Amino acid sequence: MEFEHIPVMLFPAVNALNIKRDGIYVDCTVGGGGHSYEIASRLSDKGRLFCFDRDSEAIEAAARRLEAFGNRVTFINRNFADVSEVLGEIRIDGAIIDLGVSSYQIDNPERGFSYIKDAPLDMRMSRGDGKSAYDVVNYYSKEELIRILRRYGEERFAPKIASYIINAREKKPVSTTLELAEIVKKAIGASASKDGGHPAKRTFQAIRIEVNGELDAVSPALRALTELLVPGGRLSVITFHSLEDRIVKQTFAELSKGCICPPKLPVCACGRKPVLKLLSGAIVPDDDEIRRNPRSKSAKLRVAEKL
Repeated sequence: MEFEHIPVMLFPAVNALNIKRDGIYVDCTVGGGGHSYEIASRLSDKGRLFCFDRDSEAIEAAARRLEAFGNRVTFINRNFADVSEVLGEIRIDGAIIDLGVSSYQIDNPERGFSYIKDAPLDMRMSRGDGKSAYDVVNYYSKEELIRILRRYGEERFAPKIASYIINAREKKPVSTTLELAEIVKKAIGASASKDGGHPAKRTFQAIRIEVNGELDAVSPALRALTELLVPGGRLSVITFHSLEDRIVKQTFAELSKGCICPPKLPVCACGRKPVLKLLSGAIVPDDDEIRRNPRSKSAKLRVAEKL
């Protein structure tokens, strides 16, 4: 199966970076290389693009797609949380982060992300490294399962789903995606039809986020990228659910905030200065994009500039 991912909000996200032909840019989640291709095409041979992805298959696919750009592009098979460690003293003119799971990862049954295609429970973006969805489902305590279902899935049926998982695994390990999806469906029962969508969607989201530590890296990475930006450099961040968007919004708000002294103080004593300027509120896909790519429907783009 070819690694394919339709880039969401391609032109709004890349245009927001205000690309300089000789600039240095980072694509923190290269995926299939859609955003990277557009960025690289706007650079001269003096420009540089660093492409990060923890998924080795994504790196291989993007390298093939961007082969024509030669030394203009560097591929790094690492989590974007490691951006400071990798780039060191290099200063950048902009960075883009697409926090969505790629279409390839969802649609490829072997990866174990899908609740509608049967496969071994896995969900690891970095293939073979660390705990898998199987480990979470079969070894987490009931309390831990409830915690992640509530926190990462915002699932109101978390206690009942956790109980059904515990009961099922006492008979035999829950080893496939459809086994887990069926357990969730039975746990929620008739209530599932009231919310629309697949009853296991929130559970699979929660477990995927737990397996990959997705939310843990977002705020530290945004802060690290802000440090690496030159004045006038920009961050372009695409999120796909409220948990991610909340983190991005709050981090941007904190970094764009100046003095936090009590209003009664005649002069500033904290010395705090804003380091980012917010260029817009949340930007959403237009109707045409949603028709072309229904998976873009929940996307939000936020953009900030280094002061």
